Amino acid sequence: MAMKPEARVKHKIKTVLNLHNAYHFFPSMNGYGRAGVPDIIACVNGYFLAIECKAGSNKPTALQKLELAAIMEAGGVALVVNETNIDDVTKVIDALRNAPRAT
Repeated sequence: MAMKPEARVKHKIKTVLNLHNAYHFFPSMNGYGRAGVPDIIACVNGYFLAIECKAGSNKPTALQKLELAAIMEAGGVALVVNETNIDDVTKVIDALRNAPRAT
C-alpha cells in the first residue's frame, strides 16, 4: 500500500533526524494525549524541536498554531514542514548543533 503524502513527509523528516542522530519520537494520539501537539518531537544539543508535518498546501489548524506558538514562547523551536521545505530541518539542526548547548 502506498504512503499518503503526509506520511511521506514524516518519513523523510525521520530520515533526516536519524542521519543527524537527533533524539525524536512521534507522540501517540490515542485519545490520552493532548490535541494539537506537533507530529514529531525532537531534542538537538539540548534544544526542544517540534515539527508539524503537512502535505501539499495544507496548513496547521488553529489549535496546532497555538501549540507551535506556545513551544516557541517557552524557548523551543517549532517548524511546519511539507515537501517543499524539508531542507529546513537540516538547516535548523545544523544551527542548533552550532549554538551554545542548552541546559
